[in-house]
Amino acid sequence: MQTRLAAAIAVAVAAAPMTVPALSASAAEIARTPNAGNALILQSATIPAGSEILFLSGLTPTPITAGKTDSFEAFGDTKTQTVAVMERIKAALGEKGYAMSDVVKMTVFLVGDPKLGGKMDFAGMNEAYKMYFGSATNKNLVTRSTIQVAALAAPYYLVEIEATAAKAPK
Repeated sequence: MQTRLAAAIAVAVAAAPMTVPALSASAAEIARTPNAGNALILQSATIPAGSEILFLSGLTPTPITAGKTDSFEAFGDTKTQTVAVMERIKAALGEKGYAMSDVVKMTVFLVGDPKLGGKMDFAGMNEAYKMYFGSATNKNLVTRSTIQVAALAAPYYLVEIEATAAKAPK
């Protein structure tokens, strides 16, 4: 009998509507903590409870000339490829109602550029990154990791980027 009563109470409690306290205006914002100095990336970002979060899979560049995919020149250098990927990210975000200013985290995979002796072109990637983050059109920066990898899915890709975007509750 006691077990049935406990089970009935548990079901009633589980079915009861729950009131979640409202977040204060400052707690409902995404907190972006800058790095020291003039760093191009954030030290951290805190996303409040109740936020909507969008994870984009890694995106790769499109060829400069549609259909031509047979060389590094077909996709361009690291900066050119990064711009192409950023434009794909921007479009994917837009399809879901997000903007580049909503991005909080990026993981950048760079292949060593043969023209640089197999070293990743970190400077070229950063030049393109600065066109989209910490810019006149988007003051926000993101947390970011940049990793050199041996290769990506296609032989002439130098860049692949994953992005996470978030919108705080209103």
